Amino acid sequence: MTILITGGAGYIGGQTVLSFVDRGEIPVVLDDLSTGNRRAVPPNVPFYLGDVGDTELMLRIFEAHAIDSILHFAAKLVVPESMVDPLAYYLNNTVKTRALLEAAVTGKIRHFVFSSTAAVYGNPNSLTVNEQASPSPLSPYGMSKLMSEYILRDTAAAYDLNYVILRYFNVAGADPICRHGQSTSNATHLIKVAIETALGRQPHMKIFGNDYATPDGTCVRDYVHISDLANAHLIALDHLRRGGESQLLNCGYGRGYSVKEVIAAVRSITGVDFEVHQGPRRAGDPASLIANNDGLVRLGWKPELNDLPTIVSHALAWEKSCRV
Repeated sequence: MTILITGGAGYIGGQTVLSFVDRGEIPVVLDDLSTGNRRAVPPNVPFYLGDVGDTELMLRIFEAHAIDSILHFAAKLVVPESMVDPLAYYLNNTVKTRALLEAAVTGKIRHFVFSSTAAVYGNPNSLTVNEQASPSPLSPYGMSKLMSEYILRDTAAAYDLNYVILRYFNVAGADPICRHGQSTSNATHLIKVAIETALGRQPHMKIFGNDYATPDGTCVRDYVHISDLANAHLIALDHLRRGGESQLLNCGYGRGYSVKEVIAAVRSITGVDFEVHQGPRRAGDPASLIANNDGLVRLGWKPELNDLPTIVSHALAWEKSCRV
């Protein structure tokens, strides 16, 4: 049984590669390196430079490595960018996922774990959101992922394929032993931007909106440590390998922090009172997104790093000492 990890040189995919390697399972990685880093892939892991939409390449990889499972991370994922370039998001996130699934059916792939997002929920009506909530994306990014979920669901119903869809909340932090972290230039993730500002790599950072219906007026998000998220993929694939039914699951901690709370945590841990400017709201940003994670916990997920200072500290260590 061999796994193909698409986008395995990226931030989340790369950490998941390490989690499989740590337990003695060597996956195969495909990445186009548009945002990924080749150095993120361990030297003993087979690597292919290519595109998930290249059906011929996919079939060659499936045959060469006896692939029976796919973990699909490859995607574009910046909400504001998707608002101004929606066609790129529908191409990369939806059209190419459809092509990958067609190849998977042809290659008789049995298991598929899909990287989705809490952005499919839009502005939920409850404090925490469960998987039964009606999706209502506010951005082409969220819609492109939701459309891919539907394509995956319908494909699995028609063919011998089972799946787990993981809807991520806000992924943050870095590998606890500093092997991997976020290397993407011009990243928009709040914790990374705040740390870069504290380290003097940016002159200031900006808060987007302070008039949301939240306790301090800034957006509230559920921040999940990348290591815990990577382990969720192992649990999801193990479930499928045992013959488990297809699942749609949230991946978050069930605890939200506002933008101002995150900035305060970064200031406290770095000891730097960096400059923060107030800006207008960004299109596509919901006020609050906090996970109900009961489904993933029932599957066996046991978060070990559910702590904002720990998340910030690991991200800081990566930025200061380990970033490649």
